Amino acid sequence: MKVRIAPRWVLPVSVLAIAAVAGAQSPEIRSLAPYVPSPHKIVERMLELAEVKPTDTVYDLGSGDGRILVTAAQKFGARAVGIEIDPELAKKSEARLQELALSNRAKVIQANLLEVDLSPASVVTLYLLTSANTMLKPNLEKSLKPGSRIVSHDFQIDGWTPVKTERVRGDGRTHTIYLYEIGKQ
Repeated sequence: MKVRIAPRWVLPVSVLAIAAVAGAQSPEIRSLAPYVPSPHKIVERMLELAEVKPTDTVYDLGSGDGRILVTAAQKFGARAVGIEIDPELAKKSEARLQELALSNRAKVIQANLLEVDLSPASVVTLYLLTSANTMLKPNLEKSLKPGSRIVSHDFQIDGWTPVKTERVRGDGRTHTIYLYEIGKQ
């Protein structure tokens, strides 16, 4: 079957997910979402909405190029841990952290985000599909302490009510940021 692909900027994320599953990644990598980085403006707003402080530990699930880790460590002074299943992306973002001298505040773990202990996190950031958020929800509920914040870019966590929802214009479209808090969802 031949598939005609439109320019990337007009593809809905669901189409990108189908492309990722259809072979854009090697078969041993079981990604829950395509690699689509959040714009820097959205990253900053996600961390601001979660009220990240230097005492926080931010876990970015599906950390991609590490931009949330860099921002959390540089701008907010937080500790940051990225979970990335793609070994090449994990290596690149770890190299970026070293280049920026942030290795003492941030690191990347190459792992499946469904199998990681999230209990050290006080803030979790997500840019995953709603279906992936649903799979992740039991681990979030089990691992995170009351008051921990979860910030999701564009995709809700089914069954939870956000404590805040914000729409932000960036990179030519409107993004939605959902803030959840353990104990208030």
